[in-house]
Amino acid sequence: MTPANDTGDADIIVIGGGAAGLLAAASAGSRRRKVVLLEKNSKLGVKILMSGGTRCNITHACDARGIAEAFGNQGRFLRSALAALSPEEVIALVESRGVVTKVESTGKVFPVSNRAIDVRDALAGYARESGVKILKSQPVQKIGTLSDSETAPRFEIQTDSDTFHCRSVILTTGGRSYPGCGTTGDGYAWAKQLGHTLISTVPALTPVVSHTDWIRDLSGITLESSSITTKVPASGKKKAQRIESGPVLFTHFGLSGPTVMNLSREVARHYEENPGQHTELICDFVPQQSEASVQQTFADLRQTAGQRTVASVVNDWLPRRFSEALLEQCNLAQQTRCSEIPRTGLRSLIEALKRHRIVAHGTMGYQKAEVTAGGISLKEVDSRTMQSKVQPGLFLAGEILDVDGPIGGYNFQAAFSTGWLAGQHA
Repeated sequence: MTPANDTGDADIIVIGGGAAGLLAAASAGSRRRKVVLLEKNSKLGVKILMSGGTRCNITHACDARGIAEAFGNQGRFLRSALAALSPEEVIALVESRGVVTKVESTGKVFPVSNRAIDVRDALAGYARESGVKILKSQPVQKIGTLSDSETAPRFEIQTDSDTFHCRSVILTTGGRSYPGCGTTGDGYAWAKQLGHTLISTVPALTPVVSHTDWIRDLSGITLESSSITTKVPASGKKKAQRIESGPVLFTHFGLSGPTVMNLSREVARHYEENPGQHTELICDFVPQQSEASVQQTFADLRQTAGQRTVASVVNDWLPRRFSEALLEQCNLAQQTRCSEIPRTGLRSLIEALKRHRIVAHGTMGYQKAEVTAGGISLKEVDSRTMQSKVQPGLFLAGEILDVDGPIGGYNFQAAFSTGWLAGQHA
């Protein structure tokens, strides 16, 4: 270990006291290293406190493989971290500190108390129990390199009021999402100064904006089951379409809910790469029924219940206000009977139900984004240790990395696991 003195020396300095930082600090401290955690805010884990509607979706109820698979191609990078700290171990960790957890029907894991502060306090307490010195209201201004020696201090870190020296630095400063939490992208600049490549960032897990009048008129309506596909203009780069299924919420600005938010990264990325070009969301509002079954339903009703209105049939599948708006777009009167619906009208209705095209005009941005897509290139970080391949002694964990997953506790799990692994090797 580096000998400590009164000038602010430490073995390891963790910059950022969020999910990844608290686990990184606790992990390193448990190895009897002298660890200092620097947090720019006046309190720790601000994003933890805000998450899940202040309930904190700790992780997802699946094994490490399930978490990795949820991240797609990025999941391979997370394998070692998840092997070091699995979802089950995260749950055991917080429960051992008095936070009883529950699993909701979606697979999301929350504290039984529904209090995010209980999770934050448990993690902060664990770090303190591990001997970590926590310094709040310490915004870092500069990270400088001193030496390549494995025993002498390699880094000098300057805050507004102090200077620190350490052998290893763990950067857990987060991304750009929820900038009100203090996540303003500071860590990207420091990593770039130390030789790293930044994959351009966009907001992810954020609501989608649509200026379409009928959508805004339906503000407050939730469709419990929809399937949505993103579609970019033909003139854009050829990309695989992304499909998500689940609840969709209509709002005064456009669309929200897990299904839409999981697609928002593609919308944001398209607008960043193709300014001014729109994205289409192709919506299946009745995914539980095939197109053929919808057509057969109306064919049968034409023969057996011709006096029944088309509106009453659609009302069986969708909220009344929504079905009224849909019929209006198809130029079908509310009182149109099943025996009277013209073929063109039925085709329009089926198209509206199964392949409704909604123009996305952008997203609500970082202000409402739960995570950041993009970040420090994974090619430059050793996934077995979280150490930089560019700068010895530098470790990176959490949202600062080019890793982002879906809603459901996956991103917190990635932060916890990468932070823990970094702390084990710093």
